[in-house]
Amino acid sequence: MGPNPHGGYSGPMPPEDAYTAEPFVPDGGGLPALRKAAADCRGCPLHRDATQTVFGAGAADARVMLVGEQPGDQEDRQGKPFVGPAGKLLDRALEEAGMDPADAYVTNAVKHFKFTQAEPRKRRIHKAPSLREMTACGPWLAAELAVVEPELIVVLGATAGKALLGSSFRVTQVRGTVLEEEIHGRPERLVPTVHPSSVLRADDREAAYSGLLSDLRVAARALGSG
Repeated sequence: MGPNPHGGYSGPMPPEDAYTAEPFVPDGGGLPALRKAAADCRGCPLHRDATQTVFGAGAADARVMLVGEQPGDQEDRQGKPFVGPAGKLLDRALEEAGMDPADAYVTNAVKHFKFTQAEPRKRRIHKAPSLREMTACGPWLAAELAVVEPELIVVLGATAGKALLGSSFRVTQVRGTVLEEEIHGRPERLVPTVHPSSVLRADDREAAYSGLLSDLRVAARALGSG
């Protein structure tokens, strides 16, 4: 049993090694069809505790795609990516780097918020998704890439990098460089950097922000020469 004609899911969850969003991804229909279908994704257990699916946002013809890790608390509540403090910091850095945030497509490697919570009324604490959860969500990211066909992907943090480039990815080793790799069957240019939330957590926030800005300027130059 699997997805039913009404978009819901009938049947038990698959075993962990069989997690995948693949059966829920529609053929055709562009971003609106993908977003609608993703709202009912049951490809891994993360949908059980999350408020809602947080799909990507932006134009289908965006030249740059920004890929983060997963929705945070505010994104989970509002249903939109990068609307919390990290998103606001990212918008500021993009503008300073010479890229208009409105011209970018923003999304996450994982579309549901994964968190821990000591008590129901306590604050929900972000928890990094597992490799299997990232792999399960991969078909959504592949579908977004196929529709948007960005000229450049900005990889925000280690989790997004591992989702796109494999488990050996280390953001500290390649940040601020232009990589050329085949991703989901397409040749892509990528510029990795840190996730903006790491800037907010940094002891020296000013230095961390300067590093993010420097990496995004590399991306802006790569986009300009694309």
